[in-house]
Amino acid sequence: MESLCIVGNGGVSPCQSFTRLETTNVSLRPRAQLGFGCFVRERCKDGNLVIARSGRSEVGNSKDGKFAVENEKERKGGGLILGPERDASGSVIGFNLIPPPGDGEVLKSHKDATTGGTEEAEDIEGVEKVQTRVTHSIVFVTSEAAPYSKTGGLGDVCGSLPIVLAARGHRVMVVSPRYLHGGQADKNYAGASDLDCHVKVYCFGGEQEVAFFHEYREGVDWVFVDHPSYHRPGNPYGDSHGAFGDNQFRFTLLCHAACEAPLVLPLGGYTYGEKCLFLVNDWHAGLVPVLLGSKYRPYGVYKDARTILVIHNLAHQGVEPAATYTNLGLASEWYGALGWVFPTWARTHALDTGEAVNVLKGAIVTVDRILTVSKGYAWEITTVEGGYGLHELLSSRRSVLNGITNGIDICEWNPSSDKHIASNYSVDDLSGKVQCKIALQKELGLPIKPDCPLIGFIGRLDYQKGIDLIRWAIPELLEDDVQFVMLGSGDPLYEEWMRATESTYRDKFRGWVGFNIPISHKITAGADILLMPSRFEPCGLNQLYAMRYGTVPVVHGTGGLRDTVQAFDPYSKGGLGEGTGYVLFLNTLALHGFPGSS
Repeated sequence: MESLCIVGNGGVSPCQSFTRLETTNVSLRPRAQLGFGCFVRERCKDGNLVIARSGRSEVGNSKDGKFAVENEKERKGGGLILGPERDASGSVIGFNLIPPPGDGEVLKSHKDATTGGTEEAEDIEGVEKVQTRVTHSIVFVTSEAAPYSKTGGLGDVCGSLPIVLAARGHRVMVVSPRYLHGGQADKNYAGASDLDCHVKVYCFGGEQEVAFFHEYREGVDWVFVDHPSYHRPGNPYGDSHGAFGDNQFRFTLLCHAACEAPLVLPLGGYTYGEKCLFLVNDWHAGLVPVLLGSKYRPYGVYKDARTILVIHNLAHQGVEPAATYTNLGLASEWYGALGWVFPTWARTHALDTGEAVNVLKGAIVTVDRILTVSKGYAWEITTVEGGYGLHELLSSRRSVLNGITNGIDICEWNPSSDKHIASNYSVDDLSGKVQCKIALQKELGLPIKPDCPLIGFIGRLDYQKGIDLIRWAIPELLEDDVQFVMLGSGDPLYEEWMRATESTYRDKFRGWVGFNIPISHKITAGADILLMPSRFEPCGLNQLYAMRYGTVPVVHGTGGLRDTVQAFDPYSKGGLGEGTGYVLFLNTLALHGFPGSS
């Protein structure tokens, strides 16, 4: 725990035991470790604090264990910090504040409180700081988290957002499967150690045993659920033959294990406990709020826990036949939460009743709040076109539905310090971007032509990303003096098309089948234009990376793409122009050589 230090004429000493100190003037400085919340007032930089207490000499032996910290300038006003706030294990997690009348100032964050005293506080006066008033125990449940596992934006967000929340004073755990694919990516788990904690959960007709691995990195507890079903070649969801047939089993295990982890894992010496905020991401973690309501709360467990569902892509809902409901480890009366009936037109034959279980639907009806990864997508999923059959349900929960645009890791994606690119550059000196373009052309075997427009695409090769539009447009597009580079994997049809197109246009086209982090950085830095003709895009991160690297995004005006890219207007600012990219719509794309978009 964090210890309180008293700074006097004699230096610094831990505030563990001190003889009867009635009204001694001292300065306080928190020693930054783990625990105490915000207890240094912004006015503390103007004067010393006074510790006022009575009773026995030992703080821990005082009658009620309470002490008061009072600002000397406010002794008449009565501003006090009274009594430590403790969690279920008895550990001190903060202090209760009674402000003086009329006090409108907010507490400084734990990070600000640990700057080292009055002088440092004055140095940062006037700089805007994010202030955390209340801290939480937050549990992310996700099928992927970079750098351990990643197939897209979900992995990026769940690999970076927990670190930011931990830096703001929250206690954060991320629960994800421990994938072992038999490749280089397995080394990502080298820093995780076996907690020697095995839990048995009941689902799929019997007891299933899972183990936990743990790594503490950048202030976050990274917890990995280990089970043989996560150990196979491919990616987190499938292989070259398609999606794994037992994905419902694999992610049901993840949800059961995630509910147990805060209760049984003594991370940092003590468990997270029952009072947690669960952030469940997409359908893979969708059973968590259902399990809390059906399995735990009837017995008084997790009664104070809260859940937030984050929808990264509504198109994937975890739908399986209704007969599989009994495998989920839920009571029969909870079937209505997950029960789903396909519309008549979507059924396979005349005798098909269309009955199914929909894990994402179960999460939507049981969580406390629902988030999407952009404001535009929060609206789109309530429409017939974007709701994938759940639009009416989501509309009924509109009062708890919000959109928050994804952010990016500005340390990893920084052209001035990116270790993956040939030459670093910044907004003040763009000369390095040309060198990145030349290096990319050389590495991919393209003719070195700095003045030739270089178009890039990075993403999954599937219908959502508009790959068919690119496929139809490429012959006409490459008639001009341009170069086109694609990086991605997905539909085998489009993977084979990329290989064939590269053979046809040796001097103009390159297709990299697969995903490679260094190459993605090099394309983002070396390309002049980044193309994103997605049919729908919950948020999208590549356009954010492109704008940070001075690469012009050309996007379809949907979801997060429309929210984040400001369409260039050449007539604004007296003809100087303003904007961050080009935002087109499907009918506009058709007019610009995309015949499949009409």
